[in-house]
Amino acid sequence: MKLVRFGARGAEKPGLVTADGRIKDCSAHVADYDHAFFAGDGLDRLRSLAKQPDGLPDAPAGARLGAPVARPRNVFAIGLNYSDHAKETGAAIPAEPILFMKATTAVCGPHDPILIPRGSEKTDWEVELGVVIGRDAHYLPSQEAARGHIAGYCVANDVSERSFQLEHGGQWSKGKSSLNFLPLGPWLVTPDDIPDPQQLGLRLDVNGTRRQTGTTANMIFDVLHIVQYLSQFLVLEAGDVIITGTPPGVGMGMKPPQFLRAGDVVELGIDGLGSQRSVCEPG
Repeated sequence: MKLVRFGARGAEKPGLVTADGRIKDCSAHVADYDHAFFAGDGLDRLRSLAKQPDGLPDAPAGARLGAPVARPRNVFAIGLNYSDHAKETGAAIPAEPILFMKATTAVCGPHDPILIPRGSEKTDWEVELGVVIGRDAHYLPSQEAARGHIAGYCVANDVSERSFQLEHGGQWSKGKSSLNFLPLGPWLVTPDDIPDPQQLGLRLDVNGTRRQTGTTANMIFDVLHIVQYLSQFLVLEAGDVIITGTPPGVGMGMKPPQFLRAGDVVELGIDGLGSQRSVCEPG
């Protein structure tokens, strides 16, 4: 299944994407794709609707797409999770997953503008595989056990302000959490439609020029490892989002470095998960 949310920001409705690309309105049956939905076995209830989508009304033509999950309780992020990206930044290969947090206010729709923070000169791009938690997870005993706690996958852009992240002290979250710094979507695709999340191609263009090309096969720590590992330190709650690292090609790693400016267009996608297009605007 492909889950989608559509409508004005803050008033999105839940929907399904049909095999022929139509968006169907599920709001008469589902309140939203949020913690309560996932924790209450909402995906199982939604599958019955997905079998007869023609019985659902169409979403308005041209409706804005929101993030495919409602504002999560937590957004977890894994840093330096591709060996070739670690190399381009001059960092050592991590022995364990590097964890940081993004503010949930950074979450926005897949085509919403990227807002360049006030005074920023180093806003950067990062295409990443997003993982949405389907059931609360704590002290998972194995990586295989993690499989049953995943609701699905989505495209994520881990927008980053490198000066805030690296030149102002403290942890990385400071440079990762500005408004609209996490476009998600367009869809949440359930695991039955993504047989192997470690065989997905990723790509990102800036102003029509390819900047990032990669594959999740090159992740240092794979999806199941990350979910099981994080559950040893904290509770992953239903509806939480984990973004899993980026392949090489970020602006910080270019020689000389290149960063986003107002008017730039960022386009990115992941095999089977759709694509995003965002225009950069002053924040």
